[in-house]
Amino acid sequence: MAPWVMHQRWTHLLFAHWPVAPDALRSLLPPSLTLDTFDGDAWVGVIPFHMSNVRPRGVPAMPWMSSFHELNVRTYVRVGTRAGVWFFSLDASNPLAVRAARGAVHLPYYDARMEMKVAADGSVGYHSARTHRGAPPAVFDATYRPEGQVYRAAPGTLDHFLVERYELFSTSRRGLLHVKIAHPPWPLQPASAHIERNTMGAAAGIALTGDPTRLHFASRVDVRTWLPGSV
Repeated sequence: MAPWVMHQRWTHLLFAHWPVAPDALRSLLPPSLTLDTFDGDAWVGVIPFHMSNVRPRGVPAMPWMSSFHELNVRTYVRVGTRAGVWFFSLDASNPLAVRAARGAVHLPYYDARMEMKVAADGSVGYHSARTHRGAPPAVFDATYRPEGQVYRAAPGTLDHFLVERYELFSTSRRGLLHVKIAHPPWPLQPASAHIERNTMGAAAGIALTGDPTRLHFASRVDVRTWLPGSV
């Protein structure tokens, strides 16, 4: 395998997940991808976090590019036996990062006005409002915090299905692309969250009703990524 090319640090993550009927998502995916399900349910995740130390391999972090907030909306897919992630949207607070990711990886990144505040008790206040020209409006307002001890998701469990994914897929004029990532297993904690407003799913044409049924927190993970390639 070729060497990795980018380093990223992800911190103060909330994994908020809703079960969704598979038929509600299949038409939103490229036909070359198979929707991945667990016990008959598809899942959609809304994941707010902070990114830092974003830099190419061998290059120091750049203040104007290397630190920003991000908010993902995603589901889970397969190509043959390869399990991965499909992103419906990725909102970010850094316009340069948005345009770099759109151009290099062909991911649906959007400009957003975002705030994140971490309190002394570990709770996180997160606000995001999409500002990208021509994109559907999308807002996320929540307060969340870890509850309980750190654990690793066991293979075969729903937790493992939702978080232990090390490949993402996107599309371009060349067809289906993939990007491999690597990091240690997620240091998960149970989480609580008060979500005041969430239109992230609706902006992608997905109805996320009620509160999320699965909530996890992760304090930090350091990530390496590879160049995109054709599937």
